Formats: sequence, structure tokens, C-alpha cells
Amino acid sequence: MAGLTSRQRLLAALNLQETDHVPCCFMSFTALRKRCQENMYDLARAELAMGLDSLLFIPAAPRPQRLDHPDLRGLPVRFHPAVRVEEWHEEAPGCHGVLHKEYITPAGKLTTGVRISDDWPHGDHVPFIDDYQIPRATKPLVAEPRELDALQYLMTPPQAEDVARFKQEAQRAHAFVEEHGVLLVGGWGVGMDMANWLCGMQNLMLLMMEKPDFVADLLEMIHVWNKRRMEVVLSAPVDLYIRRAWYEGCDFVMPGFYRDVIMPRLKAEADLAHERGAKFGYICTSGTKPMLDFYREAGVDVLIGLDPIQGTHTDMPLMKAKLGNKVCLWGGVCGAVTVETGGEEEVRSAVRQAIQTLGPRGFILSPVDNITVDAPLTWRNIDLFLDEWRKSWPA
Repeated sequence: MAGLTSRQRLLAALNLQETDHVPCCFMSFTALRKRCQENMYDLARAELAMGLDSLLFIPAAPRPQRLDHPDLRGLPVRFHPAVRVEEWHEEAPGCHGVLHKEYITPAGKLTTGVRISDDWPHGDHVPFIDDYQIPRATKPLVAEPRELDALQYLMTPPQAEDVARFKQEAQRAHAFVEEHGVLLVGGWGVGMDMANWLCGMQNLMLLMMEKPDFVADLLEMIHVWNKRRMEVVLSAPVDLYIRRAWYEGCDFVMPGFYRDVIMPRLKAEADLAHERGAKFGYICTSGTKPMLDFYREAGVDVLIGLDPIQGTHTDMPLMKAKLGNKVCLWGGVCGAVTVETGGEEEVRSAVRQAIQTLGPRGFILSPVDNITVDAPLTWRNIDLFLDEWRKSWPA
């Protein structure tokens, strides 16, 4: 098995097969990505130069190009051509004012407002969906069943020009994968994360209890929209399709609701990926313990984001015992606490424990969920992380 490429090694792990050694692929590496000027192709080259296993994510449009959906990677989000959008700023006490946004659709208006704070990153613009606006919203965009008709006009299928552009990128991506031997990954799929962006976290939790049918209807709308987008990305084809599900753990969702409402749609998306020859990945870094059996039943191929420190309900021995013969596990070390701030033995011990607990077969080592701080301590600890990983390789 000597001389495996990153792609071969990662595919073997995803297939729960033996590899030459445990692969190490950072699920997200913002500090290095910024050094590469947000170029995903240059990022893959830089990771390979460090000795990491690497992947190429498509569509590769960076965050600055996703003005209306900065936290949803992938194909552009387009509105129906009949939609008009208006934004304006209003002075307000106790903050830098409120940004208002109104979507005028043939089925009515949708409105939202956001209190501006010092760390608001979008200037005078309010994205359609975004993490930053959830805690700052004076009113969520969607709160009532009657608003779903208008929302439909903001969730249109991929347009012909976007599909054509993606096909061109897929050709370039396949040539890059062939030359450099990296995993080709596509996405992102989305479910409850988008519902949280639209409704707000606290509001959505209450709606799941008080108006579960409304939330189910919203998730069905997102699911239909998401599958149309999936079909385009899976046409590349890709090795792995990923759904982001940071807000689908038990911190945000009751297991019963997950079983009855989320899991059937998740299974349908996993089935679609498998029909198109791709593995199906699922990013959830917290609140996974009550959901482990659901992941198996839904057909998830890899659970991405095992965080032993910041992730609640993260029981790595239990995860390996319940999922190890069915689902690949990706992560194992906390990025923000261990890699960005830890001491040498803390870093080395975390790497050893992750490999011993989750490896060797069906495991991909990574900090979870990101390395964002570009500082000397971070880079020193990355070197220690990689050194300890290499010590685990067979002689």
C-alpha cells in the first residue's frame, strides 16, 4: 500500500478499508486559506506541501463572492426574477442602528431587521442567510406559515448559467484531482441550518414544539430546493458530497423531531448521493450522542466534526463502538482549544488519544472544526500535531 495518494487514502478510510496509515485532512483551515487568498486550488497545493492529505471543494467560490449566503458554500443562491429587494438603515439607540431588508415577491413581502454591532462584517448589506444575523435580528425573516409562499420565490433552482459555469469548473477540478491526487468534494447540502438562519434559533426551537407541522413544511421546502442543487453538484461527479448540519445536534433539536422529520429527508439525500456514486458526509460537531443510531439508519458514510472538548455529548469511544463498522469518523482533536491555544503535551496527547480511540480503520484525523488564528503558537502546534500523527505511521 506504499505510495497511496491523498485521494486513495481518504477513499479507503471512507470505505472503512485498511490504509497505509491514518489519513490527516483538515476539515477546514481558514488560516491557511487566507494565506492562499481564498483560492481553493492553491489551498490544496499548500496542504499537500505540508504533508497533509487534502481535498478540493467545488463549487470553489470564496466567501467574499457569496454576499447573500456567506456561510453556505456551494452554488449561488438565486431569487425569482420577479423579486424586488429593498434595504435601508435606521438610527436606533444602543447600537450602530438597524439595517432593514424587505423582499417583495408575487406572494407577499418578507421582512427582517438586524442591529448593527462593531463586529458586523457585511457593511450596509443584510445577507439572505447568515450566521451573524441570527443573534442580531430584530425580526426573523420567516415566522409564520403564511410566509412560506413568499419564501418559495427566494429559493429557486440553479439557473442555466450557474449550471454551465459549474460544469466548466468541474472539468478543471477533475484535471486538478488527476494531477495532484486529492479528494474531490462537493456541497454544501443544508437542512436545519437554513431553517435556523431563516427563523432564528430560539424562535425555531419554540416553533418545533408549538407548530411542528409548519417546521416540517419549511424543511420539506428546503429539502426539495436542496436536492435540485445536489443534482447539479453530483453531476461533476464528486467523491464526497457534504451536508452542513452544525445546528442539527441535540443542542438545537429534540431526538424525536429528528427521527420523525429530519431523518427521512436526510436519508433521501444520502440515497441520492449513493445513486450518483458519491459518499455522503455530514458535519455535526456537537450534540451527536442521541442521534448516532439515526446516522446509521439514514446512510451517512462519514460523520465529520468529532470534537472532544467543545462538542457537547461527544463520547468518542461510544461513537467508535456504535458507528465504527458502518460510518467513517473524521476529527478527534479540538481546533480552537487544543491546537490554537494548547501546550506541547496537550497537543501530542490529543492526537494520540484520537488515533487510539477512533483509528486506525475508518478514521480521518483533523482539528475540529477549523484553524482560524494565524499566529506563531498555532503554527507551532500544527507542527507538533503533524509530528505526532507521523509517529503513528507503521514502521
